[in-house]
Formats: sequence, structure tokens, C-alpha cells
Amino acid sequence: MTIKNFLKDKLFLFFGWLVLSGLMVFMIWLTPDLSHFMDNVAYLLLLQFFFLLLFIGLDYYRKREWYQQLQLQEENHLQQYLDQADSEEEKLVQMYINQQVQDHHQMMQQVISNQKDQKDYVDSWIHEIKVPLAAVDLILHSIEYDIEDEKFILLQNELQKIDEYVEQVLYYSRLDEFVNDYMIQEVSLKKIVQPVIKSQANYFIQKNLKMSLSEEDAQVLTDEKWVAFIFRQLLSNAIKYTPDGKEIHVGIEKQSKGISLSVTDEGVGIPAEDMGRIFDKGFTGENGRLTEQHATGLGLYLAKKLAEKLGVDIAASSEPGQGTTMTLFFPQLSYYQENR
Repeated sequence: MTIKNFLKDKLFLFFGWLVLSGLMVFMIWLTPDLSHFMDNVAYLLLLQFFFLLLFIGLDYYRKREWYQQLQLQEENHLQQYLDQADSEEEKLVQMYINQQVQDHHQMMQQVISNQKDQKDYVDSWIHEIKVPLAAVDLILHSIEYDIEDEKFILLQNELQKIDEYVEQVLYYSRLDEFVNDYMIQEVSLKKIVQPVIKSQANYFIQKNLKMSLSEEDAQVLTDEKWVAFIFRQLLSNAIKYTPDGKEIHVGIEKQSKGISLSVTDEGVGIPAEDMGRIFDKGFTGENGRLTEQHATGLGLYLAKKLAEKLGVDIAASSEPGQGTTMTLFFPQLSYYQENR
């Protein structure tokens, strides 16, 4: 608390002093035969005012540490206990606040424990669900020639969607523990993107999409598994919003300060009013609401979060009706060192 606010809280005391001073002046004025009346009264009032300010200043100095603790308590959101109470009133406030701090800590510990239990359950569920999904995939391929091609393709697509949603949940649950689940090494970008492109082959065939991959390759320092997941989100979006018969291009380009990996489609594009929010959690935009395929709004959000943790820049550019380019930029290690 500042001295200004402290004096503001003492306005009632100043008012009481003015009332008492007025009564004193009135009583002296009623007393006859007083010489030098105004001089004496002015001197007396000035002396009283000086002692009033002195006592208030000493009171503020005595309570300063207490007010500082309260200020820190406000800034730290009930993280520390109070121990500077002096007066009985302050002790009462201190006891109440410390009880709130204790309750807050217990509640936070309970929340953390519940979140950990929930995360452990989700991780366990993800690993367990992969077994029946793999079994269903094997069964589906075993009866491939016993059902109509249209139904087989439909089942295959839906099964792949389920697998991709499960992957999203897995990576979402690991966001907070990223540091425990990655390994940085030098890896070829083509080695990362080619298996992902192959996994989406069914969609390319069904939508009659053309696929082109840059002839150039590049080595980057990153985590292969996490970058593959990020690239899958970008490629999946490109396929989803590109009309049949169009083309998707994956480019790899060496630049002076790093390597760029881009996914360019000839799709519907992103409206200008949506560009600033495409990486927001749960945001699907106008295209996501109008498309026949369901959009979760998690793909680009996860891609952005994971890219930030890897030290990779992710950017988007788009022209409505002409297409969209999503770019991952991998800065060179020497570039990081120059800017330290």
C-alpha cells in the first residue's frame, strides 16, 4: 500500500481531528478575557496537525511490512502465508488469509492429482485402443475381396480417421511433458515427409489429387516423430480443403538462415478474417463449418504448439479461392548462436 492510499484510508481520522479542533476553538472563543486569541489558536492547531501527521507516519512505517506482504499475496495469487501481523485486527485478517492459502494449496494439489490420474487413464486408453484398431484393419483387409469396393474404401477411410483422432489425443496429452519425449538428431526432411504422404495415399486416389514433391532434400536438427505429426496435420488439412482433381505440392528449400518445408494446395483458401485465428484451439473457421468433413480445430493448434517447443517457425499464407501455403521453417544452429 502506498502512503497516498494509506492517507486516503485515514480521512475519517482527519475529519475527527477537524471536528475536535473546531470544538476547541469554539470553547476558547467562549472564554472571556483571552489575549492574542487567533495567534494562540493558530499555533495550537498547527502543533496538533504536526503531531497527527507524525503519529500517522509512524503507524504507516510500523505496518509497512504487513502491507507489502498483502501486496505480494495479491500478486502471487494465494501462494504464500502471512506472518507479519501485529495488531489484533491484522492477526484476524492474517488468520483468515492463511486459511484461504491452505485451502487453495489443498485444492490445487487435488486438481493436479486428478489431472494426472486423468492423463494416465487417457494415455492407457490410447495404447489400449490401438490394439483393436490394428485388429480391425487386419480383418478389413482380409475381407477386402468379399465386400464391395465402395464399402471397403468407406470403412478404410473411417478407420484411418479414427486412428488420426487417436493420434491427436495422444500428442495433445503429451504437450506438457514434451521435454521427456523427444530426441533431437540430424534427419532428412524427405525421410520424414514421404511416409506421411504414403499414409494419405487413399485420399489422393479417391479425390484424384496430384502430388508433387520437391527434388531437393535437406538435413535438419529436430525430432523426427514430432515433425512427422506436425506435417501430417498440414497435409491432412490440404487434402481436406482441396477440390477433386487439383494439386498439392510439398516443397523443401534451403535458405540463408535455415530450411523451409512447405505444403501448398490449390484449395478453397482461408478468408482474410480467419487468418489471425487459424492456430487457435478449437477454431475451425468458415471453411471448417461449411466442409462436409468434420473439423476438430485441434490439428493446427497442436502443430503450432509442437513447432514452438521444437524451435520451428510455422506460418500460413493464403488467397481465397486459389489455395493455401503452410510453411515450417527450421533455423540453422549457427543462426541461433549468432543471436545469443
